[in-house]
Amino acid sequence: MNILRQIGIVSLINFRSIRLRLWRSLVIAVGMACVIGVLLSMLSLTEGMLKAYKDTGDPGRALVVSAGAQSEGNSGIARDKARIIMDAPGIAKAPDGSPMADAGINSGVPVVRLNGRPAYNNLRGFGPKGVMLRPEFHMVSGRMFRFGMRELIVGASAKSQFKGMNVGDTVILPDGEWPIVGSFTTGDLLDGQLIGDTETVMKAIRHPAYNSVLVRLSSLGAFDSFKRALTTNPALSVDPIRQSDWYKKISEGFSTFFNVIAYGIAVIMAVGALFGCLNTMYAAVAARGREIATLRAIGYSAFPVAVSVILEAVALSVAGALIGAGIAWTLYDGKLGSFNVSIFKLTVSPVLIGMAILWAVAVAVLGGLLPSIRAARRPVVEALRAT
Repeated sequence: MNILRQIGIVSLINFRSIRLRLWRSLVIAVGMACVIGVLLSMLSLTEGMLKAYKDTGDPGRALVVSAGAQSEGNSGIARDKARIIMDAPGIAKAPDGSPMADAGINSGVPVVRLNGRPAYNNLRGFGPKGVMLRPEFHMVSGRMFRFGMRELIVGASAKSQFKGMNVGDTVILPDGEWPIVGSFTTGDLLDGQLIGDTETVMKAIRHPAYNSVLVRLSSLGAFDSFKRALTTNPALSVDPIRQSDWYKKISEGFSTFFNVIAYGIAVIMAVGALFGCLNTMYAAVAARGREIATLRAIGYSAFPVAVSVILEAVALSVAGALIGAGIAWTLYDGKLGSFNVSIFKLTVSPVLIGMAILWAVAVAVLGGLLPSIRAARRPVVEALRAT
């Protein structure tokens, strides 16, 4: 009888006998469900954050910050320098012939989370070209702020995370109360932020310089000439970068930090699941000693017996992984989460679920390997006598 047929028959016998070992078998499935559920729930934060940063960055836009700045908040671009940047080659033109560029401000404002804990949120300034540069920007309620007025608009996601973020509420800034006059959506990180007129915000927070300049490139290939014009200008000390690369750079540090924590905890839990799998499969082999011996006595080779043990462990682990993934997806996918001042949707993607299944298979193979070798090597006569 061919090897594949032997593996199929022995594995089928194994699976049919699981009901006789149901509670022991559940140890593997439940243990793996816990491991995968915890792993995916933690990775949903990293995955959601990476997706939000990716969606926010547009390779057709370039961001200019001061040399060495690691965030917009610690960048400073003087007004006269901003004018030089906006006159650089490679910038698209608006219908009136003016450059598609906007100098902005990015600061923090104290807010209160829905659970009562104090926090900070991003307060961003838009200039005259702020909306034109962002075709993804749409007002959903209320109205746009008026330039020169102490008015703010709020992202749709911020309302679900912080108190006092509805149209008609007020935000306290150093120069007094600013009413929220409208709500907007962009489908990216800006959805969690507050926006006002750049010049008015700068006066309110007493900030003399812009934080950054955002430009629309005339073409994807125009970035090199734009960057060269700025970096070779002795009057400037700035770092031009594609907006998509900027957000990728920022997110890399966060994602590495969370991945280390998530996988560290998952490894610890997986070790526990591995020992549970090991003990369960040893018990299964012992309980099936007479059955295995009989199969060997009628001509089945050791290899199909060993493979069948591993396949049983894999099947139970994958079943547990799917249960854990289903729970994580139900509880977290699409739910709003936050880190630092960023608000985004948690994501349990098909890629993460596929990775979780591979993780479960790896644990099952390691946990079933030694019991499978024991089953294959056990002398037939000894097994028959023991039963």
